[in-house]
Amino acid sequence: MEMILKLLRDNATLQPAQLAAMLNLSEEEVRARLKAAEEQQLILGTHAVLNEEKLGVEMVRAVIEVKITPERGGGFDRLAERIAKYDEVRSCYLMSGGYDLLVVVEGDNLREVAAFVSEKLATIQGVLSTATHFMLKPYKVEGILMHREENNGRLPVTP
Repeated sequence: MEMILKLLRDNATLQPAQLAAMLNLSEEEVRARLKAAEEQQLILGTHAVLNEEKLGVEMVRAVIEVKITPERGGGFDRLAERIAKYDEVRSCYLMSGGYDLLVVVEGDNLREVAAFVSEKLATIQGVLSTATHFMLKPYKVEGILMHREENNGRLPVTP
């Protein structure tokens, strides 16, 4: 199971027949293991990493540092799960250090992201403060370089 999950983590487009060939297993065995992994919630979903710049997608992303007060009996979990349920939130992580949660949000424009922070996130009881950082340009996403240099057959020259 571990090797199947590692291969899928690196390339979620691999089909059961390809995985079977790579791991010297039957396709039926791979399908059974994949089904078991989904039932055990080891596989929660898959997604493609898109080059939105080439697609012409205009999306505003922000990373928000959130300080919160832990709840009695629930710690950070209840509040973090509440924040994570918003449609604007792409990711939400409990952090160590100077803030408690790292929240990644998306919107169609700056005003939409700012409205989410000021009207929804900052007004939640238990949220002490937020610090918003807008993402300007991705260089690497989920282990994939976003701007690959064209190789014209020549070796790079350095002074």
